[in-house]
Amino acid sequence: MSQATQEIKVVSVNISREKGTVKLPEAQIVLTKIGVEGDAHAGSWHRMVSMLGTESFDKFEKQAGRKIAWGEFAENITTQGIILHETAPFDQFVFGYILLEVTQIGKKCHGSNCAIFREVGNCVMPKEGIFVRVLQPGTLKPGDRGYYIQKVFKVMVVTLSDRASKGEYEDLSGPEITSQLNEFFNKDKWKSVIENVVIPDDPQQLQLLLERAKEEKYDMVFTTGGTGIGPRDFTPEVIKPMLDKEIPGIMEAIRLKFGSEKPNALLSRGVAGVMGESLVYVLPGSFKAVKEYMTEIRLTLRHLLFMQKGVDIHH
Repeated sequence: MSQATQEIKVVSVNISREKGTVKLPEAQIVLTKIGVEGDAHAGSWHRMVSMLGTESFDKFEKQAGRKIAWGEFAENITTQGIILHETAPFDQFVFGYILLEVTQIGKKCHGSNCAIFREVGNCVMPKEGIFVRVLQPGTLKPGDRGYYIQKVFKVMVVTLSDRASKGEYEDLSGPEITSQLNEFFNKDKWKSVIENVVIPDDPQQLQLLLERAKEEKYDMVFTTGGTGIGPRDFTPEVIKPMLDKEIPGIMEAIRLKFGSEKPNALLSRGVAGVMGESLVYVLPGSFKAVKEYMTEIRLTLRHLLFMQKGVDIHH
């Protein structure tokens, strides 16, 4: 899910033939599936194209006491209209047929290996530059206009409980999942829409919700409840056949961590995996268990999102 926001203009397009040198403005650049054609930083990695806004130039020029040339910060694309470092991974830029996706905000400063740093003792690129990958290639030139699309994560949280669905008691586990997810998304400045659903312990209703989540390409689905061995506990049996890939280590580690002190925690049959484009987590029903599970799940959730979307951030 995404939403268009504001326009962005290309001010300069720049290339360096060798690494460690400033980039020089060109009349146009050709963006391929591995970056800018002829640029030393092109390649099959998540930092194939760099971008920096004139908004950052204006601020830094006052500190440097001189005019900074386009490309001098080693950016491939100099833009105007968006404060780029306020974007987030998986946001996108569209320029005609060209589609670029944000993969990283800022980078490690090279310090004395950077010409600007040697001169001024500081550099704006590590803090305010961004990196994108090319999803749809094309030719880009100064003056081209495009727009920014903000990624909005779609999440479904399903509570399975006969009693909560009848209003006999308040569902606390679903809202706890939502609260922890909001904290997770806010940390990376990601936007999200979280749908909370409470249903009885009904396998048909659960399956219909999962099929809708898959069809509508939800980014994540969390369920709470139905992971025991009682006659109405069926959540893993419904979800497992719908997974394309299971991620067993997450739930195994959680069971072992909490089961060492509380053996009853070993009895949960929680599951994690991938269904289409959705990450799926099957959690126990108790509020306390949900707090524990979500704390552990959040430790790997960001990395899983990058893995799932084919972005290798190990480089």
